[in-house]
Amino acid sequence: MTLASTLTRYLSRSPLIAAVLYLAAVGTFVATAGMAILDITDHVLAVQETTAALEQLRSKEVRAAPAQNAEAETNPFLEGATLTVAGAALLQRVSGAITAVGGSVQSSQVDINAGGKDGIVGLLINCEVEQAALQKLLFDLETGSPLLIVDQIDVQTPTTTTNDASVNQLRISLSVSGRWRGVK
Repeated sequence: MTLASTLTRYLSRSPLIAAVLYLAAVGTFVATAGMAILDITDHVLAVQETTAALEQLRSKEVRAAPAQNAEAETNPFLEGATLTVAGAALLQRVSGAITAVGGSVQSSQVDINAGGKDGIVGLLINCEVEQAALQKLLFDLETGSPLLIVDQIDVQTPTTTTNDASVNQLRISLSVSGRWRGVK
């Protein structure tokens, strides 16, 4: 005797058990189909939400594009009729960025000797800035106008920590350079 013949003989004697098993199998198939339909519906909703978010981002890009073009039209070169004036403009730009983030300039030295080589004007500046403002300072220097490059940075942390904000400031030595177009 095989399992199939035993099962068939048992179910033919009791039609109620066969009907219950049949209904359970149909119910399982209906539940599985319903869960699949719900899953597909969830995926469709997720795609619609993603599409809406993408459209919203694209509309922001379109609105932001004129502002980016305006930034691209700004002069990437240091302004100044002479190399000395260009060095002063570089010093003014960097010290303005430092004071804008709440820092203070300790000393500075403009290297105009490098200006003869491809119009590069260098600046070595020592300042004190709070740790939270350092990233803002570097971002402002490298993304603002004129185009500046931070060649080297040396950061010294305070040796003691107190509640006094002036003691908790970082001591930073920055080497920044910009390009001078020269006499027009």
